[in-house]
Amino acid sequence: MSPFFNSVYKNSLTLLTDFYQLTMAYGYWKSGLAEKESVFQLYFRKNPFKSGYTVASGLELAIEYINNFKFNDDDIGYLKTLKGNDDKCLFDNNFLNYLKNLKFTCSLHAVPEGTVVFPNEPILRISGSLLQCQLLETPLLNIINFHSLISTKAARIVSVANGHPVLELGLRRAQGIDGALSASRAAFIGGCLGTSNTLAGKIFGIPVKGTHSHSWVMAFENELESFYALAHAMPNNVILLVDTYNTIEGIKKAIEIGNWLKSKNKKLTGIRLDSGDLAYLSIEARKLLDEAGFRDTIIVASNDLNEHVISSLNEQKSAITTWGVGTQLVTAFDEPALGAVYKLTAIKNNDNTWKYCIKLSEQSIKISTPGILQVRRFQNKSQFFADMIFDELNPPQNNSVPIIDPEDPNRFYNAPANSSYEDILKPIFINGKLIYQSPSLQDIQSYAFKMREMFHPSIKRLLNPHNYPAGLEKNLHDLKMKLIRESKVNVEMNKDSHHSHL
Repeated sequence: MSPFFNSVYKNSLTLLTDFYQLTMAYGYWKSGLAEKESVFQLYFRKNPFKSGYTVASGLELAIEYINNFKFNDDDIGYLKTLKGNDDKCLFDNNFLNYLKNLKFTCSLHAVPEGTVVFPNEPILRISGSLLQCQLLETPLLNIINFHSLISTKAARIVSVANGHPVLELGLRRAQGIDGALSASRAAFIGGCLGTSNTLAGKIFGIPVKGTHSHSWVMAFENELESFYALAHAMPNNVILLVDTYNTIEGIKKAIEIGNWLKSKNKKLTGIRLDSGDLAYLSIEARKLLDEAGFRDTIIVASNDLNEHVISSLNEQKSAITTWGVGTQLVTAFDEPALGAVYKLTAIKNNDNTWKYCIKLSEQSIKISTPGILQVRRFQNKSQFFADMIFDELNPPQNNSVPIIDPEDPNRFYNAPANSSYEDILKPIFINGKLIYQSPSLQDIQSYAFKMREMFHPSIKRLLNPHNYPAGLEKNLHDLKMKLIRESKVNVEMNKDSHHSHL
């Protein structure tokens, strides 16, 4: 496990939460509900980027956050300074002592990092003390939301790169220090093969890439001198940025350097294009390089690339062999938030039975699904073909029950009765004990590639992807509809009761 939080942050991050999580925790404690057993689900309502899928990531950092979850003396000291509108201490000292002695005792199930997931499916399920589950809402959303967003963006970019390497070069444009580090890690899971972020290389073991910028060229008397200086300084890592003044002339000068390197039994690794007509310039560069005998010299392209630009450049038969993607990747430029939510879906009654909880809305997409949820993924020999969300306390009796679209009950799918399947939420913590060993980042990346290959190409295409069948098991759907009706009846009865007292 990479020690991300301890490497970057020396102080406690337990207060990295919305303040209302603490005020609710205090209310639970005052009301005697703090230890009441509850279940929360973390999920999202729609795929980002108009994509047909999302790549779940961030679990390893969520685990690390939970392992470091403790209110230290500084945290308690700060909370003691907070005042209410009567200028008195907001929190009771006994509550603060409770927080100081608090230890994580919940159970957590989650999909492994790199798993392809779909709207309304829980990425993570946490059960245990109501107070603890509530306090973890904001940090878990912060970690999973951003990581999954960037991993999905990277996967989309990699999917159109025609097998050529994609490098993440976004550090200077990322959303702060943590945003940059998280983006580098998430982009690697999504399929990027390297990063310009040296600290991310140190912490996560991601290969680091880079040679020089335009300022290197401008620091010398002329372009050729700057190229020679780089070749002398680092002959085993020569990728020359050729567009500072005139790209075609820059390519010719790079070839001159290539010949010099060849005389020293070294090689010209590549050239980089960062402006202009990338399709035309890469094609011309390839011709010049091949004619000069540099057929294995790579052509790297950068300059505000994204999956749509790369797809267009491929359609134009560009000769680019490595893609450097920065701003539009690490900021998720076209949709900068995943929008995952964290909802209470069950709470234990005093008689030890479960009360299932549902959040209503006039928008059907915002109505939560009750229960202790699991996701069953069906497959044939070569592909996944449907997902069923079901309640673990009332699992399907057979696999051929209808899978009903949670937003449109008229849309449903029946898996063949003899289909093989896997339940994809895996145990991570049980009663506060970590039982899951996080794979290496390289293994997570390999797993993510493998998982994406298991879906039909129509689900992964950029434009108008096919809707993968992912919905509610029929009994769960019926339960949800029943709770919606009962909740609406209760609202109306309460309204009538209120009017009768006026």
